[in-house]
Amino acid sequence: MGFFGFGKKNKEKEQEKMKTGLEKTRTGFWGNILNTLTGSVIDDDMYDELEEQLILADVGGEVAVRLVDKLRDRVHEKGLKTGEEAADALRDIIAEEMTPDAEMDLSGKPAVILVIGVNGVGKTTSIAKLADHYTREGKKVMLAAGDTFRAAASEQLEIWADRAGVPIVSAGEGADPAAVIFDTVKSATARGYDMVIADTAGRLHNKANLMAELSKISRSVKKASPEASLETLLVLDATTGQNAISQARSFQEAAGITGIVLTKLDGTAKGGAVIGIREELGDALFILCKIAQMSGVDPEDALHRACDKYQGRFRRVADAADRPLNAYTEAEKIALWEQAKEN
Repeated sequence: MGFFGFGKKNKEKEQEKMKTGLEKTRTGFWGNILNTLTGSVIDDDMYDELEEQLILADVGGEVAVRLVDKLRDRVHEKGLKTGEEAADALRDIIAEEMTPDAEMDLSGKPAVILVIGVNGVGKTTSIAKLADHYTREGKKVMLAAGDTFRAAASEQLEIWADRAGVPIVSAGEGADPAAVIFDTVKSATARGYDMVIADTAGRLHNKANLMAELSKISRSVKKASPEASLETLLVLDATTGQNAISQARSFQEAAGITGIVLTKLDGTAKGGAVIGIREELGDALFILCKIAQMSGVDPEDALHRACDKYQGRFRRVADAADRPLNAYTEAEKIALWEQAKEN
């Protein structure tokens, strides 16, 4: 049963499979860096070569420079003498970079996780793995087939739901995603389920449409259960390198993501893009806050007011629409948005 095999024997088999699968990333990404540092004299040439290896690993130019600068400081502070000591210090620095700012909020009744991302990145299988993971932890999980645009998306998720042993709520192709997720949260609440994991349509060609849709979904979750918590996870393909960072930036602007799922690490010897993604999303918020403070604006208050303003606009767009937004032309969507801004 693949990833979803139960029992000690299957669990050990899957752990070994995962270890083998990630060998390419481990030996590629870290192996090349380790080769650069092992046996090296700590000097400018070593730092230059390390920076080059980080860039080749898809970390990104700016992030590579910053990591090397941090390593320089760490070497100086701790009086490190060998390349091996520098490698250990760099490993610690990267681990610190990747430490989450906070755990996901799964305290809601139910806890709702929206999973977003473009088609082909592994959204559906990631949802299935999350469902299996939380089921193993003893939680009662229900899936929502919120991707009603891609042909056979619901059927594919139903197969994974069956393998994971969890129920799923789905509707026909072209149905309103917010309605599907609303029904799922309602059902989960009535039946005492702990968690809802919802699929969404994989597209980003129209940010305004995506923002309106996700805003509507968010409202439907709270309408179905005021006590629900909501997290939005973006799934990215590790093999796309710097394109993953670009996707993360675009989705953050459109959807306000709260976490990242990086897939297909077993298919790349790079994988350094995850550090760049972490940097990109963290820096975006930091820069906005600093600009606000320098301008004499309370960033938290400004954020709340902006959220209220746009939430109101999205609500007016949804209320004014007499058919699904995907049935509108681009010109009609723009007209709806302009009308919402005037009210």
